[in-house]
Amino acid sequence: MKATLFAALALMLSFASPAFAAPGAADHSGILVWAFIGFFALIVVAQLVPAFVILFAAVRGVFQGRQAGEIKVRNH
Repeated sequence: MKATLFAALALMLSFASPAFAAPGAADHSGILVWAFIGFFALIVVAQLVPAFVILFAAVRGVFQGRQAGEIKVRNH
């Protein structure tokens, strides 16, 4: 039983060893690729700012309730 386990472990490690010898990923992205990604990141951030403003206004309106919208009428 032990011999079979060690043999299986040795076999699995021998197949996995070339994966550890592989070099890192080759990243050939130029400046245009990074500018393209940055442009779309800028668009996403520009869309998030108004969304947060509307979200905070809605939350503030919920917590203030009807008191902010009531009109006080004075009797003369």
